[in-house]
Amino acid sequence: MPSQQDTLLIVDDEPGIRRLLCSKLTGEGYQCGQAADAEQALNMLATVPIALVMLDVKMPGKSGMELLPEIKAEYHDTAIIMATAVNDITIAIECLKKGADDYICKPFNLEELSLSVKRALEKRHLQLEIREYQQYLEERIEEQTGEIKKLFLGAIEALVSALEAKDKYTGGHSRRVTEISLALGNELSLSAQDLEDLRWGSLLHDIGKIAVDAAIQNKPGKLTPEEYEHIMTHVHVGVEIVRPLVSGKITEMIEHHHARYDGGGLHQVIIGDAIPLGARILAVADAFDAMMSDRPYRSAMSITDIVEEIKRCAGTQFDPLIVAAFLNTVGLAKT
Repeated sequence: MPSQQDTLLIVDDEPGIRRLLCSKLTGEGYQCGQAADAEQALNMLATVPIALVMLDVKMPGKSGMELLPEIKAEYHDTAIIMATAVNDITIAIECLKKGADDYICKPFNLEELSLSVKRALEKRHLQLEIREYQQYLEERIEEQTGEIKKLFLGAIEALVSALEAKDKYTGGHSRRVTEISLALGNELSLSAQDLEDLRWGSLLHDIGKIAVDAAIQNKPGKLTPEEYEHIMTHVHVGVEIVRPLVSGKITEMIEHHHARYDGGGLHQVIIGDAIPLGARILAVADAFDAMMSDRPYRSAMSITDIVEEIKRCAGTQFDPLIVAAFLNTVGLAKT
């Protein structure tokens, strides 16, 4: 059920659309406000706590695309869903990069709209819950530091496990990737602090998938380019979820864990050793566990085939240094 604090704001210059969306969402237990333009939206945000804004991309005066970063800068805890009449994946990606939690296309499918709102609010509640744990940790930092950090890490593990439990194909994935990453980190003689950062980065690397359409994530066939782009937005979403809580090293791991060593990844801006070491470790650990697991489109691969595939991709998809560490720890030990 929606929280009593889940007040939504519908921002659209068309009164009919505002009435339609408010009728649908009010019927589902949300409180809804309306704004016809950017000025009205900002005035309401300044006076009423808003959990989520549904924002039209194109409006007279200041557009939704211009208003989006302004809202995110001033109201960090407010979720935003962009609405557009143009079904263009580049617009969707731009919205997500600017901080939107999701986007929907006109004419609206009201059931999809309802699901989008629910998913965005779940993400927001997750962010707030993590922040509460962080505040608790900071208040108690002088006492029982080790035990509190253990509890905090356990809470994060529980949240990630709950997310993965919704998908039978990825259950336990983050925990297994963490174990593999730490084994590689030890083989590479990382410091205690670097191993701790690697633990966090591994546990949280896929947390952004809370905003990924489950139907696309579990599609049994080959993904279209647009569907693949949609799934890959989880790295941007994940970074925004954890940015207030963890170090820059950890957010960089999450942001770049799908980067290819040869620079050939989607929208990739760094290459080779410029990719953070933790992200290069995660890339191998993530791929290893994915190949070890049944997927909607194929069965799990054998250990021998996995090791050969990772060796084959040394220097292209993966850092040869990390592949060598993999062969010394996971690969050769299991063959």
